[in-house]
This record gives sequence, structure tokens and C-alpha cells, in this order.
Amino acid sequence: MIGGFQNITKIPELKKRIIFSLLMLAVYRLGCHIPTPGIDSTALAAFFEARAGTLFGLFDMFSGGALSRLSVMALGIMPYISASIILDLLTVVVPHLEKLKKEGEAGRKKITRYARYGTVILSLIQGFGISVGLESMTSPSGALIVLNPGWPFRLMSMITLAAGTTFLMWLGEQITERGIGNGISLIIFSGIVARLPLAIGNSFRLMGTGEMSPFFGLLLVVFMIAVVGAIVFVERGQRRIPVQYAKRVIGRKMYGGQSTHLPLKVNTAGVIPPIFASSIIMFPATIAGFLNVKQIAWLQFIVSSLAPGRLIYTLVYVGFIIFFCYFYTAIHFNPTEVADNMKKYGGFIPGIRPGKSTAEYIDRVLTRITFSGAIYISIICILPTILVQRLNVPFYFGGTALLIVVGVGMDTITQIETHLLTRHYEGFMKRGLGRVR
Repeated sequence: MIGGFQNITKIPELKKRIIFSLLMLAVYRLGCHIPTPGIDSTALAAFFEARAGTLFGLFDMFSGGALSRLSVMALGIMPYISASIILDLLTVVVPHLEKLKKEGEAGRKKITRYARYGTVILSLIQGFGISVGLESMTSPSGALIVLNPGWPFRLMSMITLAAGTTFLMWLGEQITERGIGNGISLIIFSGIVARLPLAIGNSFRLMGTGEMSPFFGLLLVVFMIAVVGAIVFVERGQRRIPVQYAKRVIGRKMYGGQSTHLPLKVNTAGVIPPIFASSIIMFPATIAGFLNVKQIAWLQFIVSSLAPGRLIYTLVYVGFIIFFCYFYTAIHFNPTEVADNMKKYGGFIPGIRPGKSTAEYIDRVLTRITFSGAIYISIICILPTILVQRLNVPFYFGGTALLIVVGVGMDTITQIETHLLTRHYEGFMKRGLGRVR
């Protein structure tokens, strides 16, 4: 592995790409500390601290702490992700978008352009909503968050936040094009990782004061490594369906006849299901933060039942994750289309008739491994609740954040290794981290 890192400096193009990516991420982190005018930062920080378990805390995590500061990049990259997901969902029901998706690179560029327009619109709407909401909010001590409420503040906040998100979207595209890795994913990755030093510092502080023993801290580190290893193992897991292509004679040459496989990932949906599930299950707690739930019995029951650590919360959370795993997999993987393409090029699964039977077989296999992937994601995502609520662990293990960090890290290392192997250099592993075993 050490030799693989040393080989990076021997490839000028790869070295430039990595340096460019790091510089762009540094620009992003710098922008997260530029505040939006007209905000009392102290009152805002106290407000977010009191609502750490709501949607505000979730979005603040994805923005790398920019939302709790209401910086110019407070909305983060979430509007772009939301616009992209909305377009993915519309592709299934809108014929024009479905046609563009099948046009290849040209169609993809048009869909990306629509996603950019959607990002700006969503940013303006969210910026207006945040500005109006902040005008009526106060810190736990009663201090006003907005110093001078009114339309000048609302318009300024809308334009500022929309401009910050648009710049961040452009930054991500530049990293993807001129850097290494997926720019949007790396931006989310850097926002989450930026909080690790603070979490590690808090752990050492607790060990210094005697609230946590060094042995328990060492045990947590070992557990953390085991969880990361499990994520890497499952994320690389595939179900290979053997595919045989029949021999065809075209002119005087014979084509086909080779054997290959159709790889189906265990976790096809990625991190989208836990993000959607967290957003939905945190919605009641977010609404309750603006209401006096003590005077509304049924709302108080719902909020208390959906508090992290409760049995109902865990069951509902797992149920939403399983549902969105199947839902998102069904949108992104069409067994009928795959079976038709195989039949078109003379491919078939041994023992399965081409066409409808092949599609049913692929769908049956995909349904089974999707269930396994959904259970795996559910276990990883409920780990923070168990550790924090039951064992009082002062560190964030598992969950959506860890899935994103490990997944993006694996994809980035795979791209770096691809550059190394393409130029006949040794990768990070003997067989390559990005290769399928």
C-alpha cells in the first residue's frame, strides 16, 4: 500500500488532479465559515444545539456545519441532490425524460442541465423558507436570531444562499471533471469528515476526566474498525449471474461464444434509503419544535414514540429503509430492459429461457439480495442509537454518515488505483482495491 501512495507522485496528471481536488475542497470549507449578513451567530448556534435530533441536525451534518452558522453555503449540496433525485423519479413517468436517458451522453447532458435549473429554483425556495422561519425563531434564552427582520433580509438571504449552492454545484462539477473522484460526493464527504477531529477531541477529553476508561476507548476503536471492514466487505459484495453469448457468423468471421456474468450489487440503492428514511422520521420532531406539544396529547405521544432509542422509532426507521431500498432499486435497475438487451445481442442465462423468463429470474434474484442489502443498511444505521442511547458513547459510529464516508473513500481510491494500473504502476493492493474478487 505504501508503494501505491509513492507511485502517485510519479504520475504528473494524477498528482495535479489530486492537488486540484484538495484545493477545491479547501475553498468549500473556507466558504462554510463566511456568514450570511443579518444573523446573530451565537443565538443561531444555541438554536441548533437544542435541535440536534431533528431535520436541522441532519441537514447540518450534510452541510458540514455550514447550516448551523448560516454561512453562504448553508444549504450545502442538498438542493442539487434533491433535484437529481426528483429527475430520476420523473424519468419513470415522463416519456421525454425517459427518452433523454436512453440517448446516451447527449441526453445525460440535457438532464444535467435540467438538474442545474432545478437546483437554483429549489435553492431560492429553501432560502426564502429559511429566512422567513429564522425571523420567528429565538434561541433557548429568548434572543432573536435575525437582527433586522423584513423583506430586505429575506431577499438578501435568498440570493446569498442560492448563489452559495450554485457555486458549490459548479465546484463539484469541476472536481469531477478536472480532479479525482465524484465532486458532489467528495463535498458531502469533506463536510462529514470535518467534524471528526472535534469528536475525537471530545473522546480524549472524557478519558482525561475519567468519564470514559482508556480500555473502553480502545474497545470502541476496535469496534469502529470492525464496522468499517464490514461496510467495505458488503459494499464490494456482488451476486454474479452467469451469462453465455451464442456464436454468430457475420460474413466470414465468427463472433460471440464467450462466457461472462451479470453483476448485481448487494447494496444497489447506496445511501439514498437512510437519507430519505431519516428525513421522514425526523419530520414530526421538527414540527414539534415550533409547537407546544405539551398541550396536544396525540402529538406529544407521536414525538415521544419517534425519539431515538425507542422501539417504535427503530421499527419505523428500519421499515422506511427497507421500503426505499426496494423503491430506489426498482427505479434504477429494470430487469425487463436488461433481459431484452441480452436477447438482442444473443446472450442468455444457462437454464433460463430468453425474454420474459430471464427478466423474472433476474427480478427474483435482485429481490432477494436487495432484502439482504436493506437489512445490512438498517443494522449500520441503528448502531448510533444503540451506542449513544444504551451505552452512552460520545462518538458517532455507524449510520448514514459512515456509509457515505466509507463509500466515497472506496470510490475515490478505486479511481486513483485505476490511474496507477493504467500506467503500469502497482496499486494500493496486490490485486487492487477496486477489482472484484
